[in-house]
Amino acid sequence: MLSSPQIWKDFFETYYRDELNRLADAMEFGGEKSLHVNFVKDLSIYMEGKLGEELLESPDRVIAHANEGIALTENIHDVSLEGCKVRFYNLPASRRVLIRDLRSEHISKFVAIEGIVRKVTEVRPRVVKAVFACTKCGKLVEVIQEDELTLKQPYECPACKNKRFLFLPEESYTVDSQRIRIQEYPENLRGGEQPQQIDVILEGDLTGKVNPGDRVIVNGIVRAKPRKFGSKQSQHMDLHIEGNSIEILQQEYEEFEITEEDKKRILKLAEEENIFEKIVASIAPSIYGHEDIKLAIALQLFGGVPKKLPDGTEIRGDIHVLLVGDPGVAKSQILRYVHRIAPRSVYTTGKGTTTAGLTATATRDEFDGRWTLEAGALVLADKGIALVDEIDKMRNEDRSALHEAMEQQTVSVAKAGINAVLRARCALLGAANPKYGRFDKYTPIAEQIDLSPTLLSRFDLIFVLTDEPDEVRDRKLAEHILKTHEIGEKLEKLRNVASVEFTKEEIDRESEIAEIVPAIEPELLRKYIAYAKRTVFPVLSEEAKQKIVEFYLSLRSRAKDNSAVPVTARQLEALIRLAEASARLRLSDVVDREDVERVIRIIKSSLEQIAVDPETGEIDIDYAFTGTSKSQRDRILILKRIIEELEASNEKGAPEEEILKAAQEEGIDERKAKELLRKMREIGDIYSPREGYYRIAVK
Repeated sequence: MLSSPQIWKDFFETYYRDELNRLADAMEFGGEKSLHVNFVKDLSIYMEGKLGEELLESPDRVIAHANEGIALTENIHDVSLEGCKVRFYNLPASRRVLIRDLRSEHISKFVAIEGIVRKVTEVRPRVVKAVFACTKCGKLVEVIQEDELTLKQPYECPACKNKRFLFLPEESYTVDSQRIRIQEYPENLRGGEQPQQIDVILEGDLTGKVNPGDRVIVNGIVRAKPRKFGSKQSQHMDLHIEGNSIEILQQEYEEFEITEEDKKRILKLAEEENIFEKIVASIAPSIYGHEDIKLAIALQLFGGVPKKLPDGTEIRGDIHVLLVGDPGVAKSQILRYVHRIAPRSVYTTGKGTTTAGLTATATRDEFDGRWTLEAGALVLADKGIALVDEIDKMRNEDRSALHEAMEQQTVSVAKAGINAVLRARCALLGAANPKYGRFDKYTPIAEQIDLSPTLLSRFDLIFVLTDEPDEVRDRKLAEHILKTHEIGEKLEKLRNVASVEFTKEEIDRESEIAEIVPAIEPELLRKYIAYAKRTVFPVLSEEAKQKIVEFYLSLRSRAKDNSAVPVTARQLEALIRLAEASARLRLSDVVDREDVERVIRIIKSSLEQIAVDPETGEIDIDYAFTGTSKSQRDRILILKRIIEELEASNEKGAPEEEILKAAQEEGIDERKAKELLRKMREIGDIYSPREGYYRIAVK
């Protein structure tokens, strides 16, 4: 073997003279004790790469030599570097192994694995060399500890043969230890695949550096341990990584390799006049219609510009969209398609999702009982998109975790002494069904889906998908679905039958005519989105700003004379985010008037679906989010006053007959008054002490 402590000493003094001096300087003040060696840049060229090859194939011996070699080196501070560790990073691509591809041939070899940190335990000391005192003669006995859960004791005292000992923690040698779990990137999985995970043991100054949701490359040695069943060991072994170094990646779209050829195609695509129509046609093309919704989702995929102001305030750039509607209108299919084309996405469904699965949690580790911090779907979707189907089916306490994640884009965990704030910078695309099966356009959306007003108001756009009979549209939809099935049948026949009467080219032509094939192939669209998010940061033009202010003021001006409030500052921020996304979609560095006009049309379309008071025909944002319009609020105040006056002169409470009579004199007809009394009871404003009587609830 070429490797020896002397060879490593020569390597460090040739390539890492400055780093050795810095390390010695840091050690004087109790700082870091690691020397980081760039494998590709330095080790792969030293001695024609032979030393590097030995490291990859026999890491235990070579790393031991490197650690001994660093102790032999000299530095300007004349400080001993004994006890320092050598950490290798930037391994060649040939040594980057997918978690699912780890095999027996990798055991005891040096590899690099990449993924998302899913779980992190507390940092705790681990005994490396235990010292025991004999209870009879007091002799001290040292025992080197294996990587086991239980403390290994001496068999007997070498002096008096006694078998009873007392463990001395203060005399023993310990090292900080932490276990993390790495999961494969969700965007690299093919349909239906489960992401695989592997545990990584970190020790010394590697501990406490990563959080759940971080994207990392771990360089280390693959270890194998037999599975245990009680006191017995299985023939099958579990793999884990003994970490040597860890590289925390910037959580951008860098993992998407965009070649020069890809870049040319992307820039050419952006120059096309009908780029918006093309991208809309590339989102769920097998689903007929819903162009406004598909455009909104396209803008959501590109996103606005996240901002950090001079005072430290952060403004989110991610766009949240909610789809509400009748069963069978393809909401789930739209979500599934977005999951396929988004460069980074996590899909979950409300029914089986808990707070822990959605955000993050602290749980006790099944391996060694330590508390662990585990990332949920929104943390894993950081810098991407989280798709939550059946969001209305989640329990209230689970949904409440969404409030912080949607606006502050963080997830806070405070449990078992763990206080952590994790990043969840993701857009949310949710789908919900109305409580009673079908959507009723005359009932406020807040009453039809079980979501709180505060949560509803955090969505930038809410769309309603209804299934209403319309002969022309129904015919087109039926023809589209039939054509989709026919093409699917022909493709299956082509795959499974030797002789068929049609060719693949004919099917492709039919698919194009039927607009079932996406206008932009999914792989190119993913790269287009990744390129835009990585390189384009548009700024509002003066024209765009003027148009936004005009639109906002024109809506707000309707709120004079104590009438309904049509929009709030939240909708203004949504408009800006969407306009930035529109410019980004064009790969433009400037948000112009055309972007704002496009977005105003979508926002109006959304508001007209959810926020129009059926009585006045005016847009009322409170009607959308609370279910109570301005006109209803006014009548509720009148009814409250009537009940207060009547209950003062009636011991049993305010009689319903007299309430209805007084309400009629105030211009509220009997049907509306009865409906409002029911609503006031539901929200707890009034109660009925006995049949036919009401009292104001004391709050």
